[in-house]
Amino acid sequence: MNPENVLLRRLIGLVVAGVSLWFPPRTHGDGYGNGTKTFTAPKEMVEADWSDVAEMKRTWDAALVRVSDADGQVRKFSMDEVTEGSFPEQTKHPTVIYLHGCSGVWPGTYRRIDFLAENGFAVIAPLSFARKKYPQSCDTKNHRGGMYRPTLKMRQFDAGFAIENAKNLSWVDAKNVFLMGLSQGGITTATFRSDDPTSAVNARVVEGWTCHAGWEEYRGVNAPEGEPVLTLVGERDPWFQRPATAGDCGSFLNTKNGSRSVVFRQGPLRARHELFETDEVKQTVLKFLRDHLRD
Repeated sequence: MNPENVLLRRLIGLVVAGVSLWFPPRTHGDGYGNGTKTFTAPKEMVEADWSDVAEMKRTWDAALVRVSDADGQVRKFSMDEVTEGSFPEQTKHPTVIYLHGCSGVWPGTYRRIDFLAENGFAVIAPLSFARKKYPQSCDTKNHRGGMYRPTLKMRQFDAGFAIENAKNLSWVDAKNVFLMGLSQGGITTATFRSDDPTSAVNARVVEGWTCHAGWEEYRGVNAPEGEPVLTLVGERDPWFQRPATAGDCGSFLNTKNGSRSVVFRQGPLRARHELFETDEVKQTVLKFLRDHLRD
């Protein structure tokens, strides 16, 4: 064989090996992100699409599921593996409904849901990107959001559908269900309104959102008076430096029920959007969730 060909093959082998290190094998949830989703043109959307039951069911069926065993080992499932009659789990778990951001599933999604599962919470993360009709709502490279205003309505419907269906699973502790989200998932968590006990939650965790917006439906917190909310934001979050979106959620919270607005004004988190990467934030969230467990 030509020595140049041998060298070329070796180089290709090294490149392939390097790529496999940087890009691990695909797992359930890959393909539901800005880089892989075929988006719907906004003009092709109609209001009925937002609450279409078949569309909401797609987000539920595609959900990422995490349940830890008695030894604290995280077990990863798809939704069809954990539905009634096919899942042997007998223990009822406090459960977090986790909502991804505007760009869909990314490595941080797995880090968050795995951490929660490692610490005793089952997690169900519905994937709104599994909808067939779904317009692009943000450009992460340019920190541009709000590309399709009604996305929030769709995300709220997906959240309510997930909460209601989770409570019907035999292994979910229906009296201990929480709502948590990052970025657009955080906006959804903050603004989700439950007028029905079947979609009520114990408490909410909002990461990477200020509760301030130019659009009325994006502004504030819609949790009931007695429902605690923890909000986390960097003072110089690069997504929210315009006058309409700057600030934090503090003025919208009922601090008498245990709600807290945590604003990072110093250190590296001051100018970050994703905050859950540090032990400080992880422990703050974990304590908040545990503090609001019900017997």
